[in-house]
Amino acid sequence: WSPFYFQQDYFTDENRVLKKDPQQDYHLEYAMENSTHTILAFSRDLHTCDTNDKSITESTVRVIWAYHHKDLGEAGQNYHGSNRGSKSLRLLNPEKAEVSSASLPYFDLTNKDVPIPDKDTTYWCQMFKIPVRHEKHHVTKVEPLIQKGHENVVHHILLYQCSSSLNDSVLDYGHECYHPNMPDSFLTCETVIFAWAIGGEGFTYPPHVGLSIGTAGDPQFVLMEVHYDNPSYMEGLIDNSGLRLIYTPVLRKYDAGVIEAGLWVSLFHNIPPGMPEFVSEGHCTLECLEEALGAERPGGIHVFAVLLHAHLAGRAIRMRHFRSGEEQKLLAYDDEFDFNFQEFQYLKEERTILPGDNLITECHYSTVDRIRMTWVRKMFS
Repeated sequence: WSPFYFQQDYFTDENRVLKKDPQQDYHLEYAMENSTHTILAFSRDLHTCDTNDKSITESTVRVIWAYHHKDLGEAGQNYHGSNRGSKSLRLLNPEKAEVSSASLPYFDLTNKDVPIPDKDTTYWCQMFKIPVRHEKHHVTKVEPLIQKGHENVVHHILLYQCSSSLNDSVLDYGHECYHPNMPDSFLTCETVIFAWAIGGEGFTYPPHVGLSIGTAGDPQFVLMEVHYDNPSYMEGLIDNSGLRLIYTPVLRKYDAGVIEAGLWVSLFHNIPPGMPEFVSEGHCTLECLEEALGAERPGGIHVFAVLLHAHLAGRAIRMRHFRSGEEQKLLAYDDEFDFNFQEFQYLKEERTILPGDNLITECHYSTVDRIRMTWVRKMFS
């Protein structure tokens, strides 16, 4: 390897031709190489004021990489062949202060041999009973357990708290959600307590926060809703995906919860075809937040992470926050939304939402490649 080669800052045009950038903004920090790996660490300003550089923000960044086994020669770069790829990252997502969970107990909520229909979209619901009872514990981490080979089929998983008056008979069967023949017990499951979406890793709660389980007021029965995305109509798929909940008896200071805001499934919400940009807004009004928080949480709630979620037509999502008619700093945003990378955004500083605040979920879509109306499916943030 040669630092000289690396320190040449290049960019590419629409013809994919590499050109040396007249403004050199990348700086080599260190480099090492052994028989199997070459490691280069470099730095750059977030905003370089160079039209050939892309600003780095809290939005998703698509990193494109390519390499050749020979060093750069006098004739220019060598063609990478198949040694190339890309990965979506959120470079400014703060590092999680994760406590080791290797020795902590856990339980799994997983589907058992669910046949995925050969149709575009299926929501499958299964009831579970929380095994931790009679004493308060805190869930500290939730990990997705996605069956190998089904990473692109399992689109998202929601966990709902259900009525505590149910009995174990509800555990005997799963059923397609939102179906006319869906069991009535599923209708008692309205409060989301956890959400995961495609491309996301496990979610770790902050050290002072946990999801409460084990007491009479905590969920005893939960409904797991899995969205299967099967646009190629593959047949014969059997799925056993789900979630792993890691918990501890060492209690944390605060209990965690979920607030949903955005656009719900509705026949009145659709997107015309051929639109380079179409914006929809979901309003969580001041009256709604006053009613939801006024009595139980007059001091407000503290937001420590946000999951922005959309489907294939989604291009950008912005979570706007208003107080007394004045807009605050964006709660969260992603102006480069990637359908296959839906990861939690951990906030650098917790944000307080008070009774009487307003939340607006602003969703930007593109349907330039579609000739039919798009009917919007579930969205949350």
